[in-house]
Amino acid sequence: MTVQATIRVRYFASLREALGAGETLQIAAGATVGEARDALIARSPRHAEVLARGRAVRTALDQTLCDESAQVADGAELAFFPPVTGG
Repeated sequence: MTVQATIRVRYFASLREALGAGETLQIAAGATVGEARDALIARSPRHAEVLARGRAVRTALDQTLCDESAQVADGAELAFFPPVTGG
């Protein structure tokens, strides 16, 4: 039996406009941010378009900028946002 982690996903700026404020994602425990992104890309054509590998998207794990090799833990918050956001 595979151990699952449930994480909260949040979107900001143009990604929020396209996908909403956020959602939850169940993923294998110990998965990386990159694997979480791939799982979201597989959710729908809209997710695939907005989070596509060719697009510049920044990530933060528990409010700390990270790259796609960072591991997510159960209960973590994963945020996606464009590289430049207005303030």
